[in-house]
Amino acid sequence: MRTPIVAANWKMYKTAREAEAFCREFLPQRSRARGVELVLLPPFTALEAVARALEGSEVALGAQNLFWEEEGAYTGEISPRMLGAAGCSYVVIGHSERRRLFGETDEHVHRKVAAALGHALLPIVCVGETLEEREAGRTEEVVVRQVKAAFHGLAADEVARCVVAYEPVWAIGTGRNATGEDANQICGLIRRTLAGLYGEGAASAVRLQYGGSVKPENAAEFARQPEIDGALVGGASLEPGKFIAIAEAFVP
Repeated sequence: MRTPIVAANWKMYKTAREAEAFCREFLPQRSRARGVELVLLPPFTALEAVARALEGSEVALGAQNLFWEEEGAYTGEISPRMLGAAGCSYVVIGHSERRRLFGETDEHVHRKVAAALGHALLPIVCVGETLEEREAGRTEEVVVRQVKAAFHGLAADEVARCVVAYEPVWAIGTGRNATGEDANQICGLIRRTLAGLYGEGAASAVRLQYGGSVKPENAAEFARQPEIDGALVGGASLEPGKFIAIAEAFVP
């Protein structure tokens, strides 16, 4: 049985001090979501503060991005080695905002996934279609392409360690969300695609999240879907009470 995983993507919100305040309020409530793996994904400047706050807890730390080189003349970038030293276990790769605003390609995503795994970081790989692609009936084509590109050339045991987040671009930060049934259908497609490439064992081990305007009011709709193992939460994760309420919906 796969352990549900719910991650808080804070995007470009929260200073180190604000992140510490979140943790002080959030951690006493963690027991409300027993059996669910929780991950906080603060901005780079708050990683070390959050790592200190989480020490001794059962909450994991992750980053929102990385660069694929270990070190070098790459102004403004953060390496996987740096993230490991900061206490990270997870890293988000290929978020639609990175693809859309910063020009990340499928090839970039692939290189980042390989670099993360090579440094003992667990990737949360984001895939999803735009509104235009959805309306053109290309959702499955786009998602399959992104999945294949992200994991190309990796071994089955490496893929099995990863998390994949289905995040329809049209639902991120818009207040709109896919229905539970729609999200479950695409997550099933992702799992079948992985099974065809890496075998049933690896595919069944991969945890699949839904992301896109997830909030306490709709979390249960996604939690009851058989192919969905958790959520990648944006805006609602900025408030401790809302984030833990979403996580509660995924308690086995």
